[in-house]
This record gives sequence, C-alpha cells and structure tokens, in this order.
Amino acid sequence: MQLSEFFAGASGPAPLVTGVRGTLTVHDLGTLRVPSGSLGAADPFVALDLPITVQIPPGAYPVTVTVADVSTEQDGSHRREAYLSLILSDAPTVDLEPVPGPYGPPEDDSYFGVAVDAGTVAFFDAAAVATSMPGDGDDWYDDVFDTGEPGSWFDIMDADAPLPAGTANIEMPLAQAGENVVLAHSGWGDGFYPVVQTRDAEGRLTGVHIDLRVVGSAPDAEPTGAAKSWIARVKRLLG
Repeated sequence: MQLSEFFAGASGPAPLVTGVRGTLTVHDLGTLRVPSGSLGAADPFVALDLPITVQIPPGAYPVTVTVADVSTEQDGSHRREAYLSLILSDAPTVDLEPVPGPYGPPEDDSYFGVAVDAGTVAFFDAAAVATSMPGDGDDWYDDVFDTGEPGSWFDIMDADAPLPAGTANIEMPLAQAGENVVLAHSGWGDGFYPVVQTRDAEGRLTGVHIDLRVVGSAPDAEPTGAAKSWIARVKRLLG
C-alpha cells in the first residue's frame, strides 16, 4: 500500500503495530460542515471547547474512519480504529506532515495532537461550538453527552445504525445551519495522538487525519517529540 492510498482512505493490507499486515476497512461517516474554515480536532467529551485547530478552506467535506483488523488470524475478531480522516481532495497524496499551530509549524522533532481521556476523537467546526452548544461546557456531560435518554451522544455512538457502532455524525443541539460533530472511538483508547495533514504533488492539502497509532508505528513507543522519525517510519513501511 502506497502513502497515497494509506492516507486517502483506501482499503487493503497495511503493516500494523501488532507485527502483522492487517486489513484496513474504510467507513464513510458522512459530511462535516466547516463554514468558518477552522477545523477542530479533540476528544469531544473532554475538550470540545479547547480543540487543536487546523485552517482549511471553508466548506463541507467527507469524513471517514479507517478500521484495522489487528487480530493475529486476520479473522475480524479484533478491530481497532486506525485514523479519522477529513478528505479535502481525491488527488494523489505524496507527502504528510504535522499540522501547524497558530504560530506556524511545530518545532523540529515535535508535533501537535489530540489528548484523549474518554476513548473518542472528533472533527468539527471549532467556531461553531460557541454558538451551537448549549450553556456552559461544565454541563454538557449530563445535559448532552450522557443524558440516559435516546438521542444523547453516547446513545447515538453505541447504536449500530445509521453508522457503525462507535461512530457518529451528530448535529449540535443549537445548530442553525447543520453545525455538526463527527466522532469515532480512538483505536487503542486514551492517549495522545498526532494530527497530520497530507498534500498532493502541487503542495495542496488533500486531508487532515488523526493518526491513532495503529498502523505504522507502535503506540506510545516513541516520546512525543519523535514526529520526524514517526512520519519517516510511516512512509517507509508503506512503501
């Protein structure tokens, strides 16, 4: 599998941290609206109002989750989310890099990422949170996320339809123009996961991805300052 295919949502075999080549399966999670151009990435149940942000052209974009079969027998008995991807273009991807922060690219041998403490990652329009979520963030857990009633965010994520269990595309409670959040379980669970962006041969963005460290390098095997060696390893393993 080539780098272009790996970060463009292609199915097929890929090297896994378990030491085997595992099958990747891509699931379409629908469209994410980002009218402000400020893409937020966070554990939505912990830091919806404090995301890492990536500037992209305003618009609506497809989001996918790529799931890896990490079972030794490759029989589908053990699956993990490998990455959550927002796709900006179907042009062939030729390079990937850590996303920049508000003051430019990260320092050498470092990267920006998502801290996960509730086993979930998400993409959303960062600017929409202030206008489309109710009240104070301190009340969201009981009033929105886990109300115990049908339609809570936990309930939607646990359902087997319309999207696979463990994923969801949810309109924010006070949305006026379809402001939404696209969520997925975070592969190995809690941890710190890099956010990367991919580019085509002309240097244009093709996607933004939360890499859940299932494919290409072992989770937590490198310190958080090992961005360059981690990206080089992904490129090398994928040919």
